Amino acid sequence: MEKNDQTYGKLSKDIKVNEKILTDKLGIGISFDAGIRHLNILGKEIQIYYVNGLCDIDYLIELIKELLRLERHTSDEEEDIHVKEIIKNHLVHVQVEYKNTFEDCIVEMLSGLVFILVEGEDEAFVVDVRSYPGRGPEEPDTERVVRGARDGYTENIIENTALTRRRIRDERLRHEIMRIGVRSKTDICISYIEGIADPDLVNIIKKELKAIKIDGLPMGDKVVEEYIVKQGSNPFPLVRYTERPDVAAEHLFEGHVIIIVDASPSVIITPTTMFHHVQHAEEYRQAPFIGSYLRWVRFFGMIASMIILPLWLLAVLDPSILPDNLDFIGPKEKSNIPIVVQIILAELGIELLRMAAIHTPSPLATALGLVAALLIGEIAVEVGLFTSEVILYVAAGAIGIFATPSYELGLAIKILRLALILIVAAFGKIGFIIGATLLFISLVRIRSLNKPYLWPILPFDASGAWQIIMRTTVPSMRRRLRIVNPQDSVRQSSE
Repeated sequence: MEKNDQTYGKLSKDIKVNEKILTDKLGIGISFDAGIRHLNILGKEIQIYYVNGLCDIDYLIELIKELLRLERHTSDEEEDIHVKEIIKNHLVHVQVEYKNTFEDCIVEMLSGLVFILVEGEDEAFVVDVRSYPGRGPEEPDTERVVRGARDGYTENIIENTALTRRRIRDERLRHEIMRIGVRSKTDICISYIEGIADPDLVNIIKKELKAIKIDGLPMGDKVVEEYIVKQGSNPFPLVRYTERPDVAAEHLFEGHVIIIVDASPSVIITPTTMFHHVQHAEEYRQAPFIGSYLRWVRFFGMIASMIILPLWLLAVLDPSILPDNLDFIGPKEKSNIPIVVQIILAELGIELLRMAAIHTPSPLATALGLVAALLIGEIAVEVGLFTSEVILYVAAGAIGIFATPSYELGLAIKILRLALILIVAAFGKIGFIIGATLLFISLVRIRSLNKPYLWPILPFDASGAWQIIMRTTVPSMRRRLRIVNPQDSVRQSSE
């Protein structure tokens, strides 16, 4: 066996050869967190390889104690059994696997598991004793509800799959794991319900994930998104992110596929349309009528956030389009700074304020908002930098953005609003019409995993459109939405 074959091939029966190769590849003795524990059990050398910080030390100590007890409590009958079988029967853990290649053993070890080599054997025991550092399940800041569950996904993929399975006790729920990244070996889980999810959709996602060739996924789920949906210059989000297990479970019941990336607290929901991004869990925690009211208010805020500033600018530039009873709209005093420049500066100012609030320590964030809103805004109006109406409409547009459930969709709306403002400033009424038309055409052309982005409006689906307009009662929703092509379209029996 050549050195290259030993390094990248199967384990050797010579445990010293294995130790030399593994010590060199893992940097044992150089990296302080990569370790090896030597034991002598029943006349055989045993080596336990681990990464300190990714393993539950209590489990590891219990394993070592159980192995050491073999020396004192092994009967004459057990001594006649192969040492490998004796050790296997005394590994006090529910999940024990076998690996026979260096690469498999190293990948499992660096994932937080331990592997055990036995002298004279070319197969290693792999025991799952991982315990990733992280925080507990907490309610996500971006998806808060007044009433409802307070748990949320964390950076631990094992906890995340457990949070999902807690809500779906169906033997057909599948959690398929794979590793992406030549160097990072990041765990990625594809979750779906067999018998509901479209097999073609599952296969497409698997194919796209397996085609990812990259060193690692330091940005986690965002990198995965860019590979599977090919977004390009399109600002609209093509997948939905959620940190709420109840939201993810609801989409699994509908036939969607969930992608969970290790070290990311948010999961990816695929496929999605634009209207998946405007729903919020709070609507389903209230009575149907209240939920519908909240949805209409949210729709109004989102539409207003996109068009209120361009329309106001159009009215300022061409007051003749206003009816007589709305002639009060528009600044009454002339300013040295053009209105369009004021709007752009105010938009950039609010964006800077948002960024500053994100990077400001929590105890100071409120004070920062008060200073910006009261002092800076008021002084800017007094010195003539802005007119009061510019501040009013820019603030109204910002509120609509903050009311958007999807953070990514809110940013897309902000970009398009700026584009409409510039087009209106350059071309007036014709510019607004052309800009709105191009926006609509671009939305019609967008497809997410071969699903039309404006469904159920285009193509029109009456049942789906009604569920978008109204928050319907759960008993009345007897069929799943056709957009994901579910295998079982019946949500509940009509009997």
